[in-house]
Amino acid sequence: MERPSLEFNLPDTHEEGKLYVVDSLNNLNKLNVCPAESQRSLDKEENTDGRGERTAGSNTGNQCLFFITFILTLIVSLALVSFVIFLILQTRNEVDQISSRLLSEKKNIEELKKINNIILKHLNQSGIK
Repeated sequence: MERPSLEFNLPDTHEEGKLYVVDSLNNLNKLNVCPAESQRSLDKEENTDGRGERTAGSNTGNQCLFFITFILTLIVSLALVSFVIFLILQTRNEVDQISSRLLSEKKNIEELKKINNIILKHLNQSGIK
């Protein structure tokens, strides 16, 4: 199917008027070519000023969203750092406990060696083989 041409004989108007008419024809053409996406593109154009920049209201919303995201990131980071510090302290306590156990076991082993040496000396002196 052929689409009807959207060319019209326009009366001579000022440059701004011509641009407005051309923009209107472009919008109409967008509606005819892709009606599903036309509403989204028109909404985007309404939310931006003529240069394609966001308006002040959405800029404030972006700043608020950035601030909230920043605060949440700081809170999560603080929680993670606190958890890591807690783990470091727990690990240090466990290492201290294991060190004290090893020292006590080392003392026990040295005492057992002394007792073993005493028993060997006693057996050698008694002549029992």
